[in-house]
Amino acid sequence: QVQLVESGGGLVQAGGSLRLSCTASRTAFSMYVMGWYRQAPGKQREFVALITSSYNTNYADSVKGRFTISRDNAKNTLSLQMNSLKPEDTAVYYCNAGDTRLAAGPYWGQGTQVTVSS
Repeated sequence: QVQLVESGGGLVQAGGSLRLSCTASRTAFSMYVMGWYRQAPGKQREFVALITSSYNTNYADSVKGRFTISRDNAKNTLSLQMNSLKPEDTAVYYCNAGDTRLAAGPYWGQGTQVTVSS
């Protein structure tokens, strides 16, 4: 089992930047497909970005060119650099771990709130 802990959320003005981090408990971190998902009030949780064990990345169209996902296997850490933030990026952001890029994995963090003011 993998425990995931997110940090780095907060309140930022539109056009600003935030960096989210997720620390995993297991040394097998490097083998997992890691991803970020988000859930806005009244909406379903949606995919944001993922990175595979071989560092291939995928992004939702809504964040391409603005967000960058990265991982540091030596530190068991996943990051999401978010630039040019928009009010519609406001959501709770969740870290996720699994073994496929085709769907969300079974392991979730507790979430971190990102609020973008206009």
